Amino acid sequence: MANRKTRPTSAGRRFGTYPIRDELTTDKPTKKLTSGKKRSSGRNSDGRVTSRHRGGGAKRRYRQIDFKRTKDGVPAKVATIEYDPNRTTSIALLNYADGEKRYILAPQGLRVGATVESGDGADITPGNALPLARIPTGTVVHNVELTPGAGGALGRAAGSAIQVVAKEGPMVSLRLPSSEVRMVRGECRATVGALSNAEHQNIKWGKAGRSRHKGKRPQTRGVAMNPVDHPHGGGEAHHTPGGHPVTPWGKPTLGYRTRKKRKKSDALIVRPRRRGKRS
Repeated sequence: MANRKTRPTSAGRRFGTYPIRDELTTDKPTKKLTSGKKRSSGRNSDGRVTSRHRGGGAKRRYRQIDFKRTKDGVPAKVATIEYDPNRTTSIALLNYADGEKRYILAPQGLRVGATVESGDGADITPGNALPLARIPTGTVVHNVELTPGAGGALGRAAGSAIQVVAKEGPMVSLRLPSSEVRMVRGECRATVGALSNAEHQNIKWGKAGRSRHKGKRPQTRGVAMNPVDHPHGGGEAHHTPGGHPVTPWGKPTLGYRTRKKRKKSDALIVRPRRRGKRS
């Protein structure tokens, strides 16, 4: 799926690019597999803004995705490849042999009419889901579980590809898109193949209106505010702060680490994505 440029008939269309969705086969979802999606607009139960710059946007319905893939031994045929407004990758509608229908994340190369299945005996083909212990080393997977039976948590965005690099006892080592190498239990399930719509990261939105369609509201620079509103505010001219940049509440930003240094899951990280300076 590539992106296309449009003729510069207006300032907003001069710089924007738009995805070419040739692989999609329908524009209407299966109604029974959708539900209403409530928007918080960045506000909590008291109505106060807790996440700034959110609100508005186009209405959308949530597509119920099968992240667990526990329907073992029942083959399914791919009925449609569809667009999902709630995620960056495409989704596929499966018609199981027993009559049930489910949505899954669509990997690259999956076509209408293809047969997919899940379970220990599934083949190593795109769209099939099976435990990591059954997947050969070097295979590219997505929708990987961190806890057996909990559903996929890793590799769910467009173009995501996680590689199985090693097996040692009950654990399987995975190389994530961030170059981090992490161990996961072999009973955790994963789906074979890299996810579709890899060109999503190359889209240029071109104008503010397309961000508003996604529910992103404008963001005012701190240096354009008054001192009462932001630590960067004030002065006769708009300029960057003399010290390190901070948030409106005075906490450091732009490079300041917010992740806790010690977590139980750190023991499962074989190689972190951020390496320290070599001595």
